[in-house]
Amino acid sequence: MMLPALAVVAGLILLVWSAERFVDGAAATSARLGLSPLLIGMLVIGFGTSAPELVVSAIAAGQGNPGLALGNAYGSNIANIGLILGLVALISPLAVHSGVIRRELPVLGAATLLSALLLLGGGIARLEGVLLLVLLGGFMAVSVVKGLRDGSDPLSADTETDLAAHPMSLRASLVWTGIGLVLLVASSRLLVWGAVAIAQSFGVSDLIIGLTVVAVGTSLPELASSLSALRRGEHDLVLGNVVGSNLFNTLGVVGLAAVIAPIDAGREVLLRDWSLMTAMTVLMVVFATGWRGRAGRINRLEGGALLTMYVAYIGFMISLVVGSATA
Repeated sequence: MMLPALAVVAGLILLVWSAERFVDGAAATSARLGLSPLLIGMLVIGFGTSAPELVVSAIAAGQGNPGLALGNAYGSNIANIGLILGLVALISPLAVHSGVIRRELPVLGAATLLSALLLLGGGIARLEGVLLLVLLGGFMAVSVVKGLRDGSDPLSADTETDLAAHPMSLRASLVWTGIGLVLLVASSRLLVWGAVAIAQSFGVSDLIIGLTVVAVGTSLPELASSLSALRRGEHDLVLGNVVGSNLFNTLGVVGLAAVIAPIDAGREVLLRDWSLMTAMTVLMVVFATGWRGRAGRINRLEGGALLTMYVAYIGFMISLVVGSATA
């Protein structure tokens, strides 16, 4: 038990460090190659922070633990909204100006509803995983076209500030991208091994471990980048990280995992985990979009509500683990 626990801790620490190096290197490389700041913010940073979820879920599915992959993706979405967005908004209310983010929010809502339709069949088959990946590819293509046309979006200015805070030469950015990617894979393998061993020792499903320990760990890069963006007053980049990451998790991470190994999901995933993820997503959309003259924002009260929902969910999941261990 001690060795798997150490593997999880070491894997998480290395995962967070390597993910930050990978995202910083990839963003700097994209900037050196002439990609617009808006596209870097939307695609490279927004989706790049989901690299830990993608690698962990792909390895888990490849090793015959697709439940861990699904739990990691959905658990990370719950953590991104409840823990990260809730905590950041509690520290400082977030004002939303970016039209790009407002366009992405309904897409995230649609992707979340689609995942429910797939789960109604008892899981996600390979063909359905391909569908999710195709939808993600289509969305990214549309985003590139719109991003090239809407270069003045506030998200662009936030991304330029973020890039200026991490200046790199092309050579250095390529090196850090490569190092980050290699260590991402290595730390993910270590984390998956430890998580599966812990799940077996407690007698709980790898889904539960994926929804809790692994999901929180793979969400730490988003938390670090969000707190860093908050210190610089880049509110749109904070929400952009969360929305982009959740969209990538729902379509890309789950889709890739299902293509590698079909995912079986019990009814509890739909009733418990998907329902909470959807409720949080709806609240985020309502808060951030604005209505009846109310500007799009997430204030402290709303952030506190999201964080409270997350804490209650984690408390319930811990009770399941304790109950399984003492049964």
